[in-house]
Amino acid sequence: MQQILECVPNFSEGRDLTIISKITAAIERVEGVVLLHVDSGYAANRTVVTFAGPPDLVVEAAFQAIQCAAELIDMRQHQGEHPRIGATDVCPLVPIAGITIEETIEFARSLARRVGDELSIPVYCYESAALIPHRKSLANCRSGEYEGLATKMKLKEWQPDFGPIMLNAKSGLTIIGARNLLIAYNINLNTASAELANAIANEVRESGYLKRVGDSINGPFELDNVGKPIRIAGTLKNVRAIGWFIEEYGKAQVSMNLLDYKLTKLHQVFEEVSRCAKEKGVVVTGSELIGLIPLAALIEAGSYFRQKQNLPLTCSEQELIQLAIQSLGLDELEPFDPDQRIIEKVLQKKAR
Repeated sequence: MQQILECVPNFSEGRDLTIISKITAAIERVEGVVLLHVDSGYAANRTVVTFAGPPDLVVEAAFQAIQCAAELIDMRQHQGEHPRIGATDVCPLVPIAGITIEETIEFARSLARRVGDELSIPVYCYESAALIPHRKSLANCRSGEYEGLATKMKLKEWQPDFGPIMLNAKSGLTIIGARNLLIAYNINLNTASAELANAIANEVRESGYLKRVGDSINGPFELDNVGKPIRIAGTLKNVRAIGWFIEEYGKAQVSMNLLDYKLTKLHQVFEEVSRCAKEKGVVVTGSELIGLIPLAALIEAGSYFRQKQNLPLTCSEQELIQLAIQSLGLDELEPFDPDQRIIEKVLQKKAR
């Protein structure tokens, strides 16, 4: 079986189309690599790029993109809604076919070393490629964001895995890792309140939230009998979530990463967020997919809503996909074309 590796780098630029096009051009110049999708957000000031191909070529394309971003993006000037720590904020490698996660880890660490050595950009390795346990979590690596990076890097436990131990003021730090396929998914709310969106995110994400006395948003933290804050576990396994307000949409969102869509399914996340939102007097109006999605995730969602709506068992694959899109409101903010958003369909189209 041909080895196929996917890379999904996130760049801290979502507004200047010239910069974004130069970064994607650097990727496409590596022959054998296929650019699958480009997703830019103005308010987040962030672009998520998806490309795939043979592992060694994907790693080369990732390096070229990181180098291009380092030349064109100045983190000293960057502002955006999404947490970030570097010009290339995070760069995960994802095994798609014919390659194991163990092999992917080696490619990720090799890329991290090269970025550190040749570009003088400090690097943390995360997820399966983490060299230190507390760096497995992307949120931990990104904590303090760019503004807190100079202080953070002075701490022994947060010195880079590769590259200089001093701050690269222009490029910040890049987080490189190996992980399995995840779904980046935002759910839209009929409110502009980031506080309410965050409260919903706190309840559903696996890490949960610290319990408060009285006001669930602004009340003081409740302490246990030894004086430590009480943490309440979230309702969705393998889900990370934050809440924010997106000015360009005029509404708040619960922004999530589904780390294992086979265990915690897309429709389960949608239903649970809808339930939590309703308890707070908020209505879910639709949702938004960032990047690409596996076909199986949409088929399962379509099958769930088919059963919920008591529709015929004879629904075709295309009908199930459309039912999932409509039921999840994936086309609320912009048209949703399955041929451009489903991984298998995009790969098939690009291979022709």
